[in-house]
Amino acid sequence: MRMTSGLGAAGLLTVATLVGTGAAHADAATRALPAGCSGTAPIKCHYAVSPGTYDVTVSLGGAASAGETEMWVEARRLMLPATKTAAGAVATYSFTVNVRQPEGQPTGQGGTGNPGLDIRFAGAAPQVSAVSVRPATQPLVAYLAGDSTVCDQPTAPYTGWGQMITAAVRPGAAVANYGDSGESSGSFLSNSALFPALLSKVRANDAVFIQFGHNDKQTSAAAFRSNLTTMISRVRGKGGVPVLVTPPVRRLFDGNRLTSTALHVNGVGVNLPAEMRAVGAAQQVPVIDLTAKSKTLVESLGPSASAQLFLRSSVDGVTDNTHFSQYGATQIGGLVLQSIREQRLPLAAYLR
Repeated sequence: MRMTSGLGAAGLLTVATLVGTGAAHADAATRALPAGCSGTAPIKCHYAVSPGTYDVTVSLGGAASAGETEMWVEARRLMLPATKTAAGAVATYSFTVNVRQPEGQPTGQGGTGNPGLDIRFAGAAPQVSAVSVRPATQPLVAYLAGDSTVCDQPTAPYTGWGQMITAAVRPGAAVANYGDSGESSGSFLSNSALFPALLSKVRANDAVFIQFGHNDKQTSAAAFRSNLTTMISRVRGKGGVPVLVTPPVRRLFDGNRLTSTALHVNGVGVNLPAEMRAVGAAQQVPVIDLTAKSKTLVESLGPSASAQLFLRSSVDGVTDNTHFSQYGATQIGGLVLQSIREQRLPLAAYLR
């Protein structure tokens, strides 16, 4: 069996020590917390494991009062949305989690995080009674290659769609988000911390979702096609399954319609989503047309209501018509998941 944690026997002993469910701490309500966990709201747990992929099982609830808990891992990856438990009841959930160092953005933008696995239980009344962490065996890994609209954004309110789709993935598959702010197709391909690092980990049948365009503002059609084709051929060379994702729109309106800039016609006149669709057809690679899907969504909401998908000064302290709020990232991620299901892509069998 393939072990993805990189741990030897000593490492496994360390994991076993950390995942006990004894009363390592007690909060103000004298509720016992699992080993490795502390705090009340949020409850934070840390496990000193090596980079790799882990099966994580948690038990929520069990207290005398009702609970409401959401679960996040590493750099703000949502694993479980707000979930209620009745007084005295326990609910158990399992996930497969990718652990990297640095966590968040691979180039360290926004901070490198802590080595090991960090779990945060938040919500209106977070409760956790048990946590188990074990190395995963033969998981399907879905790798994300992209920019700041995809990446694990370490600091709110900025949120990438890649850190929201994780809540929809069942145990046995994990999302490894190599998205990084400011990257074009060319810079991502050439930076050793990005595409080369991702590619080194791809195994047979792993999916690699490739989204670029936001930062290819001066990229020629020929260069854009070449960069995408190179990524496709190298992923296939490792036995992986490449999937192209056209970039989500910006919120730039002319009347009630999005502008050509919003639709990623770049500064040298290249229609980047069209080029990506053409590469997909030529290379016989699946294409998720997120540009078209997000255009429909944003235009259906209109110039005013669509603002909630992005960052608003009144709510977020900043106005930004490219980057998503947590709500917006959830909606855009939902469009990606919809396409994965519709096209029966590799991750589809593992979606909740």
